[in-house]
Amino acid sequence: MSVPPPDTGHHRNGGDLVIESLEALGASTVFGIPGQHALGLFDALRRSNLRFVSSRVENNAAFAADAHARVTGQVTPLLLSTGPGALTALAGLQEAKAASAPVLVISSQIPSAGLGGARRGFLHELPDQQSVVRGVVKSTRLARHASQIPSAIAEAWRDAASAPYGPVWIEIPQDVLLAETMIPPVRGLSAAPQPLCPRPELIDEAARILGAAERPAILAGGGVIRAGAQQALLTLAERLQAPVVTTFGGKGSFPWEHPLSLQSWLEDRHVTDFLEHSDALLVVGSGLGELSSNYHTFAPHGRVVQIEADLGKLESNHAAVGIHADARTALQHLVVAVPAGDRADWAHHAVADVLARVGSRIAAQNLHLEQQVLAAVRSALPDDTPSFWDMTILGYWAWSAYDPRAGAFHSAQGAGGLGYGLPAALGAAAALDGAPVLAVSGDGGAMYSIAELATLRQHDLSVTWLIVDDGGYGILREYMTDTFGEATATELARPDFVALAGSFGIPALTTTPDRLQTDLAKALDSDGPSVVVLPIRLNMFAPTHLDSP
Repeated sequence: MSVPPPDTGHHRNGGDLVIESLEALGASTVFGIPGQHALGLFDALRRSNLRFVSSRVENNAAFAADAHARVTGQVTPLLLSTGPGALTALAGLQEAKAASAPVLVISSQIPSAGLGGARRGFLHELPDQQSVVRGVVKSTRLARHASQIPSAIAEAWRDAASAPYGPVWIEIPQDVLLAETMIPPVRGLSAAPQPLCPRPELIDEAARILGAAERPAILAGGGVIRAGAQQALLTLAERLQAPVVTTFGGKGSFPWEHPLSLQSWLEDRHVTDFLEHSDALLVVGSGLGELSSNYHTFAPHGRVVQIEADLGKLESNHAAVGIHADARTALQHLVVAVPAGDRADWAHHAVADVLARVGSRIAAQNLHLEQQVLAAVRSALPDDTPSFWDMTILGYWAWSAYDPRAGAFHSAQGAGGLGYGLPAALGAAAALDGAPVLAVSGDGGAMYSIAELATLRQHDLSVTWLIVDDGGYGILREYMTDTFGEATATELARPDFVALAGSFGIPALTTTPDRLQTDLAKALDSDGPSVVVLPIRLNMFAPTHLDSP
């Protein structure tokens, strides 16, 4: 005779099904903010083994989940409430979509009786919440009944984890989350991603084009990193003896100091011209968008082969032999198919020549202070420390000039929204078990995420936040001054960042360019959060996308 389980006084509900599904699929950490319609979800979270990192603003929670997903390579759940909570997360999800970060959003909804356009006046009600988010996620789902929850979550998880990776959305009505369910605890849920393999005839054609080229080149984007294809890219580049340029999102996909490395100088006409004059260009893991094409000035003269997991990006900007595939799988096939090249002398000379031209151009702009500050940051960081850069002048410098070494480089250049640096860094720190993480912001961007100082302190996360304080929106100041002769609405009142951090019990100090390396290294070496403020006005280097070489 079977013995019934003990009565714990708790009746399982839809919220339990959500949390059990996440645990069954391998989640360990979730991000978000509680809300009235999501109470059933968060009550179930209390009974789980999941770690919950509570941000102070939903958009910052989305940035944190994005970074956690990038660092771990795993789907990361983000729990949101209805209406305002959901809407506040949209800018963060736009970045996750642009950067292909696998975030699984689970949002509550108004009670089922209000769905379908009835407009019954529920708190937080939107006419169609799914329609609002469709532009910033891969897919949306609505689970109307408890029995739909596990399968909906598994489908969404698989979608997020399948190339092209990206955020996905599920919403569940308040009453479904709260209602008692007789469905047994979730076990054995599976969401293995679908492989995205290249067609063999396309690999053969790409190998023929690249193998016959006299001046092949490679442009490597963020898709190389997301696919874990760095080794395959290195092997192929050395086999072809083809110089490699990385996009800003692809920094770290190829060794910075390799003899074939043209680094990331994508805003430089010398690099653009070199890529244009290659007779065969392999573009892998990039859609050749605005930043990766030197603001759409890139005009290739030779054949282009494009490997891209996002079908919508194939040939969207340039005609190419388009290969719809995961970057690692496609590169591994190409390594086998392409003949070895005898181009080492040409390639090494070409790389050295282009980098020398870039260096001479930068040296002529009298931007020694900016280079000193970036060099100090690089010297202060351990080689394997990941960094997260907001949209700030120092971040723009880092896009082109920063050597990531073994530490992953991340920035908000996917969608270009302010406020990314700190919340993204805390999301990464939640995954790295005490290892240091660097966030870099300007004072304008810092104010977007200043509330997350409370999150850092509450969870004691090892994030060092460098705030470059120039008294305003520095990038916009430069853009407006260059365009109109003067700037408008770019100057900002801001707090005493050191005192503000101290009010949260976070060690903070003000530094100078000469002390920056020492102060930043000391902060990174300490346990828990810290803030370093650098009052300084930096200038952007002048790009040459409109100039002749």
